[in-house]
Amino acid sequence: MRSQILVYLDKGVEFHFHVEEGPPMAHDVARAWLDAQFTALECEPLRASGKVLTADKVLRVTEAAGVSWFENAKWAADYVKAVHGALKKPMIRVDVPSMAITY
Repeated sequence: MRSQILVYLDKGVEFHFHVEEGPPMAHDVARAWLDAQFTALECEPLRASGKVLTADKVLRVTEAAGVSWFENAKWAADYVKAVHGALKKPMIRVDVPSMAITY
């Protein structure tokens, strides 16, 4: 079964990505990429405590990136590798309007 990442942004914008065959991005590398994007895109934690879970980072990076970043093929490919490597699920749905990730 092929792994997929589905991204739902505001106003009905959707992106569907297939994860490339082969070994996934290492978990620590994936988390480092998400951390870097979280900082570069000036994301804010979801929780008042300031604790940022991996799923929260994925949501905030996805939200901050918006359509323009997902239209950049290199960035989108890196995003797919990082999200897949960090969450390790065959089907990942990132729903920004609902601020939810489902598997």
